[in-house]
Amino acid sequence: MRHEILRSDWSFHRQLLQSRDAEGDVGINTEVPGETRQRELPIAVMANARRVQESLRLMEELAKLPDTPLKVDPGKYKQARFSLYSIEQRLLSKLQRRDKTKHLSGIYAIIDTAALRGRSHRDVAGQVIRGGAWTVHLRDKITPKKELLSVAQQLRQLCAENDVLFVIDGYLDLAIAAEANGLYLAADDLPVKTVRRLLPIDTVLSTTATTVEQALAAVADSADYITVTEDGWAQLSAIRKSVSVPIVAAGSIIPESVAEVMAAGADAVALNVASIPGEDLEKTLRQLADRIGHYK
Repeated sequence: MRHEILRSDWSFHRQLLQSRDAEGDVGINTEVPGETRQRELPIAVMANARRVQESLRLMEELAKLPDTPLKVDPGKYKQARFSLYSIEQRLLSKLQRRDKTKHLSGIYAIIDTAALRGRSHRDVAGQVIRGGAWTVHLRDKITPKKELLSVAQQLRQLCAENDVLFVIDGYLDLAIAAEANGLYLAADDLPVKTVRRLLPIDTVLSTTATTVEQALAAVADSADYITVTEDGWAQLSAIRKSVSVPIVAAGSIIPESVAEVMAAGADAVALNVASIPGEDLEKTLRQLADRIGHYK
């Protein structure tokens, strides 16, 4: 469309160029408060998308005027504007989710209600955060969702206060209601592509992969990170070479296996922290975090 506009009326464009006076422009030395301050990339993308969208709308209206020198169908400007709306949405979604996946490093702590043995979710989450976990993953297949929502909201708040990623296991509705940062889908859960359309645009999404083919398919369906379970560790190195998204290694994580999965390309190791005795939890995680840091 840009080339079509340039070809539409050269005499008009020549007048515009001849009238240009950059040195005498009133805005050349004008500074807008806050303009020189470095902005986050999503904000910069949004601001510039808005400028282009407004410009396209203006050009669309000008092209509708009688005797306009713009010999271009106004519908093309409209089409470009709506295309930009979609591009902006996809780009901002990826940028916001990319920022969250930066937390996928080191310890990925899974809190499984079935293994808590009377301890509170919040207390255990506090311990794992102090122990160095960057992600807290809530797994619960026994508590009614109405009760689990309160637990999830408490963990979401605690994680937000400590700049830790909060992920919910399997429950799309609960992830949305609790405003979780992420959702994990097992192989028998809803398809990644379907869930991606239903989640808020800034919610990260993961699923299990044990082969390169499964990992590539998951990424193609917009998974933000891959969870490689123990039966896929033999393929972990190949999966790492095939995808650029973060990889979480899950399974029987013991000090000896940390070296194996980190060397193969895992970004984080998932650990069922509820199975670790309370008095040893924080200390154990600190030791594991130090070991992981040695291999990164």
